[in-house]
Amino acid sequence: MTPEDIAALPYRPCVGVVLANDEGKIFAGQRIDAKDLGTDATAWQMPQGGVDEGEAPRDAALRELLEETGVTPDLVEVEAEHPDALRYDLPEELVASGKIWKGRYKGQEQRWYLMRFKGTDDQIDIETEHPEFSEWTWIDPDEMVARIVPFKRDIYRAVMDAFRDRL
Repeated sequence: MTPEDIAALPYRPCVGVVLANDEGKIFAGQRIDAKDLGTDATAWQMPQGGVDEGEAPRDAALRELLEETGVTPDLVEVEAEHPDALRYDLPEELVASGKIWKGRYKGQEQRWYLMRFKGTDDQIDIETEHPEFSEWTWIDPDEMVARIVPFKRDIYRAVMDAFRDRL
């Protein structure tokens, strides 16, 4: 796949969730598939995933949160939505290799939501039907930006900046 082929690909519609607890800490999950992203085994991220055809972004965010963390909608309060759709490009070698989304997208266009967790830590269960995380923790917003893979860092920084006053 040439750089021109990659540039012509669409962005994958996606959502992300900043799951915050009452202390202003954020849920971070260690990715099981970090090596597929061309990074080391310590890649961490917040819950995120694709929007299904005809699905509203907010509904997709609640579904992704459930699928990745076991957190049900009754355990969160949606506090805010980022005002913009944010885009990032995958590194060309990941698109060309087909390891991520079989080479159908050049990156993601994401809608981000801040959700306040109203449950207890024992209600978080990352051992889901299709697990994405090997472990999880609560961390500070700036640490979350430092832990994300480099090609997503600008997105995470923009999300944290937008929600910082609520954290």
